Amino acid sequence: MILSCKDIKIEFGANTVLENVTFLVEEGEKTALVGVNGAGKTTLLKIITGELAQSSGEITVKKDTKLGYLAQMKDLEQENTITEELLSVFSELVETETRMRETEQLMSGLNGDELMAALEKYSRLTHYFEDNGGFEYQSRIRGVIAGLGFSKEEADMKIKILSGGQKTRVSLGKLLLSAPDILLLDEPTNHLDIESVSWLEDVFLSGYKGSVIVVSHDRYFIDKTCTKIIEIENGKSKVYNGNYTFFALKKEADREIELKHYLDVQKEVKRQEEVIKLLRSFNREKSIRRAESREKLLAKMDKPDKPERLPEKIRIVLEPKIMSGYDVFFAEGMKKSFGDFVLFENADIDIKRGEIVALIGANGIGKTTLFKMILGMSACDRGYMRKGTNVSIGYYDQEHAALDEDKTIFAELSDTYPKLKDLEIRNVLASFVFFGDDVFKQIFALSGGEKGRVALAKLMLGGYNFLMLDEPTNHLDMFSKEILEEALRNYAGTVFYISHDRYFINNTASKILELNRDRIVSYDGDYEYYCERRRQERADTVKDVSVTASKEEREQKKERQSNARRRQTKLERLFSDIEALEEKIKECDELLQTEEVFTNHVRSKEIFSEKTKFEQKHDELYTEWLELYEED
Repeated sequence: MILSCKDIKIEFGANTVLENVTFLVEEGEKTALVGVNGAGKTTLLKIITGELAQSSGEITVKKDTKLGYLAQMKDLEQENTITEELLSVFSELVETETRMRETEQLMSGLNGDELMAALEKYSRLTHYFEDNGGFEYQSRIRGVIAGLGFSKEEADMKIKILSGGQKTRVSLGKLLLSAPDILLLDEPTNHLDIESVSWLEDVFLSGYKGSVIVVSHDRYFIDKTCTKIIEIENGKSKVYNGNYTFFALKKEADREIELKHYLDVQKEVKRQEEVIKLLRSFNREKSIRRAESREKLLAKMDKPDKPERLPEKIRIVLEPKIMSGYDVFFAEGMKKSFGDFVLFENADIDIKRGEIVALIGANGIGKTTLFKMILGMSACDRGYMRKGTNVSIGYYDQEHAALDEDKTIFAELSDTYPKLKDLEIRNVLASFVFFGDDVFKQIFALSGGEKGRVALAKLMLGGYNFLMLDEPTNHLDMFSKEILEEALRNYAGTVFYISHDRYFINNTASKILELNRDRIVSYDGDYEYYCERRRQERADTVKDVSVTASKEEREQKKERQSNARRRQTKLERLFSDIEALEEKIKECDELLQTEEVFTNHVRSKEIFSEKTKFEQKHDELYTEWLELYEED
């Protein structure tokens, strides 16, 4: 154990943010904190670092443990270059190296005892330099610079001219290079493109020896990096030993079991009360004794609390007013330049009705600019574009520029759709978790997530048949993202979106367009298919790949599909077996608490032995589930 949190509670005035938060983090363990926006995840990180003091509870950190927190790394030296700022992490090694060079020069003019003393000093410096990674720190810096998406030219840029996102990446780089025993990351994938996030997952964190606690809405990132999920909900914590996909399945199953158990108990309580009432109505000594006996049993019955209400969720229903033609949008040879700088060129797009198309590419490649060209908000320097028959476009802007900051939420919708009645507007806003007087909040006072919900509400009311969405999952919590995914999958129109959210892309996209400087490459499939194709392309040394798949390739594809189906069936069977074992473990726990068992030593020992076997089998099956899930 490297970190322990026990019964953590914190209040801000009359508002209790966290209570009864308890969990352990083992050495080398990768853990994710998840929950809706405002659940208290960042607050918990600040309590762990000592930035905030808890109202009650205990935090225990292993002696001599070094903590590193991304939010604490934002004090950058503005006059330094990116390389110099990252180099500052190794100031002691740099100083040691300087002293080594000075000692080398000094030794050339010494002899006798002075030379021996200098040699001894040089030996000490060399051992310290070697033991602390002196021969690797320069390559580590270069690796982090490249991994976080900075070019060699950008590495020499001064901090003061960087954007906010670039500065955050430098802060993240410093934190990663400092290699603390516990790495605390608050939304580390913000401001990173897909390539940089993949580097963080596959290169850095996969080999990181320390413990990691991450707050993130990036479900794909959590799936690939974390083996424990701590959910913060209604101020309390619950631990799930698995990745995000396992957590999502387990949480839904647990919620159903808890609710069913609660309703079953309530039904039995009501039945017993009715029997007691009937027995008393007979008004005979024997029936009254029976009623009293049942009352005692009812008083001793274990009555679970009603499962806590889930946080309010948005409800999205997307329906086009009219259907578009089969050809929704076509473009050929699109080019965009700024002076002599060519942002992209030779961009071809062909989108058909019913497709969900994801546009991906490196940060700064021009994805939003391409969207604005399609919408007529930015000029196309060269190329041909054609919108299909009866196509009506609804645009979701990640900056929410279409929202009037001076209006209230209610006025924003009523002015956009003047034919809607007040009650209809209130019902729509309630679907997006705006209740009561909240609808009269002004737009400028809203958080990014709240503005996103207003923009989605406007989009839903438009009845468009072609949705263009620029980073629609930004500022949405995990559960809202899942609701948006389902809404898009059920949508009868066509969707074209920009996103860095790989889990979202994998769950929704039927086609992926990768925007590069010199072209757009199309991949017919989800994100996993895109990754597989990219791996094949990188490994393929043949430049001219035949467009028509060979018979062998088709057979291989069939085999992969067959293997995927068998793998999915086995995953589902393992998950079902795990649930069954958990139910048996729960039954053993309940039996061990009954008087007839805990007063019988032999019976108690038998049940405890059964429980231990169930737990061992549970761990074996979960390990098998996780290994199978993580297979490529």
